[in-house]
Amino acid sequence: MNQSAHKDKNRKPSIHFSGIGGTAMVAGARLALEAGWEVRGSDGPLYPPTSEMVEALGVKTYEGYRPENLDWDPDLVVIGNALSRGNPEVEGALTRRMHFLSLPEWMKDHVLRGRKPIVCCGTHGKTTTPALTAFLLDQAGFGGGWLIGGQSLDFEYSASLGAPGAPFVIEGDEYDTAFFDKRSKFFHYLPEIALVTSLEFDHGDIFGSLEEIRRAFRLMLRQVPADGWLLGCGDDPEVRDLMTHSFSQAATYGFATDATWRGEFRGYEEGFQKVQISRSDSVWGEFRLPMAGRHNLQNAIAALAVAGTLGVPAGDLAGILPQFRGVRRRMEVFLESEGDLFVSDFAHHPTAIRVTIQAAKERWPDRRLIALFEPRSNTTVTKRFQPEITQALAGADEVIIGPIHRAERTPEEDRLDREAVCADLAQMGMPGMYSDEVEEIVEHVTRRDRGGNVFLVLSNGAFGGLFAKLKQELGNG
Repeated sequence: MNQSAHKDKNRKPSIHFSGIGGTAMVAGARLALEAGWEVRGSDGPLYPPTSEMVEALGVKTYEGYRPENLDWDPDLVVIGNALSRGNPEVEGALTRRMHFLSLPEWMKDHVLRGRKPIVCCGTHGKTTTPALTAFLLDQAGFGGGWLIGGQSLDFEYSASLGAPGAPFVIEGDEYDTAFFDKRSKFFHYLPEIALVTSLEFDHGDIFGSLEEIRRAFRLMLRQVPADGWLLGCGDDPEVRDLMTHSFSQAATYGFATDATWRGEFRGYEEGFQKVQISRSDSVWGEFRLPMAGRHNLQNAIAALAVAGTLGVPAGDLAGILPQFRGVRRRMEVFLESEGDLFVSDFAHHPTAIRVTIQAAKERWPDRRLIALFEPRSNTTVTKRFQPEITQALAGADEVIIGPIHRAERTPEEDRLDREAVCADLAQMGMPGMYSDEVEEIVEHVTRRDRGGNVFLVLSNGAFGGLFAKLKQELGNG
């Protein structure tokens, strides 16, 4: 039996993160440390960058899940959403009647209450947009906090508490909360500003249809107070429809002519995208973004709209935005070798694949683009979006498709048909191949003509160790 009730009331509270290597979980552990909790955690074997993020916490971390990891009898056990019944540590917490919560539940009561949550939601851009927003507000002197679902290049850590009463920027994921709470995570985040970037079908293991996703977003909007804000992308018809369900103040952003925060693309200059933004039909400011792609420009307009809504002058933001460095694995060059660039991006949905390839073409227009795609997400391991995946990959000059993640979990008749994708690409005159062996992919890359290529690795996971194998084989030549 848990003896937490009999512990010394004067000592600091204690918390154990089961699944501490999850991107959001390690950020939650960072917040708990800042708030004065004693923190420990556990997970399976970890790999960069999450292994580095967990190591930087400086807390005791157990490798592997065992009931004995909980023998230190913490006040709370936060259970990550990757864990389920049958996990030895989950079973141990339940058998011992320990106080357990999901990370979103813990965030709601121990972080977000008493702050002003800015919840960045949507199928796409919900990591880059909060990273941009948090950076702008931090540099503008708000003293706020953030939780970014990725490794920001602008902050030492992916999460920070900030001051009580200040804005707190958080990624509002529509994925489910935990094995014992199948609601979307964003239901726990108490949004005072809800920002919605896009709305498409995704997470086929959680949602059965686009209508189910629409309903989740509509219910989330019911939490925004009347004097709060809904900021929605006016370029997305689904978001426009969603905004008719708002109970709060609402404004649109994007390139649509009737958008409240309307951007006009003004071309590239010295590697920067330029955009002029009008606010309610009056020119508000001109800005430069050090990122390629129309989708990233939309993300930037969204972040600027949040900052503008909170009263930050356009002139201040114009000086801050060009300094933004981005998020790891979002168009990140991770290797240069013999005149070739190797770029990593998290894209794992057909739309994200398409716009990322377009952005890479814009950024490196004189290079040959080879897309290396890992079907890993629950959306892309199936045939559901096979035509859309094919069309998205067709924007590259050559395609290499890796092994299907956990292929055995998807019936063969429902599984993405990589041979058919490559055949369809061939009909378009595009060379392509697929392989279940990462070593074969590395060999294919290394034996081709070198120089002038961009190898764009599209994966929301480790791609079977591809990144490390490429670095080992090609070094930093």
